[in-house]
Amino acid sequence: MTNSLRCLAAAGLLLTAGFACAKEWSQVTNPAPGRPQAIGQTSKGCLAGAVALPADGVGYHVMHLERHRNFGHPHLVDMIESIGRATARDRLGVLHVGDLSQPRGGPTPFGHRSHQTGLDVDVWFAMDSSLLGRADSLRSNLDAPSLLNRTGSGLNQMLWDDKHARVLEFASRVPRVERIFVNPHIKRELCRSTTGDRSWLRKIRPWWGHDDHFHARLSCPPDSPQCESQEPLPAGDGCDSSMDWWFRAPTTTPTPGRKAPHHIEISRMPKECQWVLMD
Repeated sequence: MTNSLRCLAAAGLLLTAGFACAKEWSQVTNPAPGRPQAIGQTSKGCLAGAVALPADGVGYHVMHLERHRNFGHPHLVDMIESIGRATARDRLGVLHVGDLSQPRGGPTPFGHRSHQTGLDVDVWFAMDSSLLGRADSLRSNLDAPSLLNRTGSGLNQMLWDDKHARVLEFASRVPRVERIFVNPHIKRELCRSTTGDRSWLRKIRPWWGHDDHFHARLSCPPDSPQCESQEPLPAGDGCDSSMDWWFRAPTTTPTPGRKAPHHIEISRMPKECQWVLMD
């Protein structure tokens, strides 16, 4: 029995198997062969036929190269490159790209619970073109700065800029982008300041954290029949009274209900992921 199969077989039995399996996924350095396919849910799934986003491109740089999480479905790579070109074209600065997925997706030993199917990417709000000059060889010594003020009660207006809104609009108008997560204070500012066509605001969704980056998620690609879609977004621009809840909610990320242990979540991954990992 291979290490990968042993890990997966143990996942339903041992508490430590969740970490072992996540570690197993993170140690695979090359994509699974075959045509691109996003499999399962973004928080319980995997990725076949991934492509790597080059570390540098027009209008963007990939950060934290030591994580080896610059892989995604080709649609995701195309989307990042397209908003990088738009950012460069309009001279807004440079996008600093955080995590996409591991070469075969799957759970990570630290960091994200999602990003498992190659359809998610984090993009920093820091757009200073000189930022890379302060980075080490793997770009691992820098973190994205928050756009919130010191108390977390609102945006730091010295940092927030129209360029952030324009990049979010670029990303939102990509047809394959399903939703974009930002801090509630950022969503509220966009609701306040956006004029004209506000239809793109529907994809901008408030979520805890996300004050130093936005998280874009693509819809399930047509070539991926085993990809599980999320619930459709509600109608409207999301700037109605539903926004009020976020400012009555706790300031820290809650843990609603009891989460399933990580090894249980891994044991519920689609069976096809076993072959993606071992291939």
